[in-house]
Amino acid sequence: MHASIAHARARVVASASSTSSSRSTADAPPLPRHARLGSSGLLVTDVCLGTMTFGVQNSEREAHEQLDYAVNRRGVNFIDTAEMYPVPMSDPSWQPGRTEEYIGSWLNKKSASRSELVIATKIAGFGASERIVNNRSTARGGGKATGRLDKASVIAACDASLRRLNTDYIDLYQLHWPDRYVPIGAFFGSPAYDPARERAGSVPIRETVEALGELIASGKIRHYGLSNESTFGVCEFVRAADELGIPRPVSIQNSFCLLHRSFETELAEACAESNYDIGLLPWTPLGGGALTGKYLDGANNPSEGRLIKYKKYGFHQRYLNDPSREATEEYKKIADEEGVSLATLALAWCRSRWYVSSTIIGATTMEQLEENIDALAPSTMLSEGALEAIDKVHERCRDPSIQTEFTRPAFVS
Repeated sequence: MHASIAHARARVVASASSTSSSRSTADAPPLPRHARLGSSGLLVTDVCLGTMTFGVQNSEREAHEQLDYAVNRRGVNFIDTAEMYPVPMSDPSWQPGRTEEYIGSWLNKKSASRSELVIATKIAGFGASERIVNNRSTARGGGKATGRLDKASVIAACDASLRRLNTDYIDLYQLHWPDRYVPIGAFFGSPAYDPARERAGSVPIRETVEALGELIASGKIRHYGLSNESTFGVCEFVRAADELGIPRPVSIQNSFCLLHRSFETELAEACAESNYDIGLLPWTPLGGGALTGKYLDGANNPSEGRLIKYKKYGFHQRYLNDPSREATEEYKKIADEEGVSLATLALAWCRSRWYVSSTIIGATTMEQLEENIDALAPSTMLSEGALEAIDKVHERCRDPSIQTEFTRPAFVS
């Protein structure tokens, strides 16, 4: 039996149908399962609604429609956002914090209890733009918030997010990216670590953890998580938390999809339940939309896709490089043989990984949202043959989205 099937998914604890009460049951599709979010004790659905298009590609009305459908119709209890959302920032209408405001206005009119939801947001790390920083509340003590992860800025950013979200507390407060230099794939430059790029004066991890501990103690956040982080960073955050007597991080939100599987080596070991017990929340599980197949030759209306429409938002272009295209074509063949869409194959594969607590999905249309939630339904299981075929493609083309013209050819015979 394939290892991912044989491995017990200890984090999965129940079907959502036994715990959700606010959703209409008339002609209702199956509900997602609940899983533990790392060591937090929080129970989150297999599906996490990503919201980064709310405010650029989706209007407030459309955002509320997605939230109503996901939460009330499909039983999703997990919502992810960030202080810098929406993206792409290259859009002329971009205004940081607008996504949180849309969620806040929805919460204000929502009849269900806030306690039924798990709301996650993120503070931007090193180099956050002036517009993001200016959107934060004034730091306590009269200090000015900065685009860093120092104590004053962490607290200021959290206070601002609370106001925009129209809530008294945040269930999961995440560090969007580190303050120090990290080589996490194309988003941060070369995937190979280069000591020459280390920055002097990085905010000590201990100071950031102290701020998070203060937010937990004050009741403003329940738990905290990491994002775009390395194995070294995970270990350092755990060490700082233990030394300070503050709870450890419970989650990590990293890039993870069929075209970028680097998490499953050292990071998976560090985050395993038997070690630090940190749940993975994969972002861009569809490779920015590339794993829907919309950008393959012969696809309909690829110009409407985000990777074409917002080409200036450069880091997503890695999913359209030649190695990624070749791998995507191979995965499309597997999906066809399995009798599912390529998007369903990609999302169901993510869910099959034992270290994944919940998969973050996003959509610009209701049709996309419905398909993505369906792909993560308990009944959607990939065959052992499909999982083995996926691994064979990966063996021939490892993590193609981080390959450049200086690396080896995509496929090796």
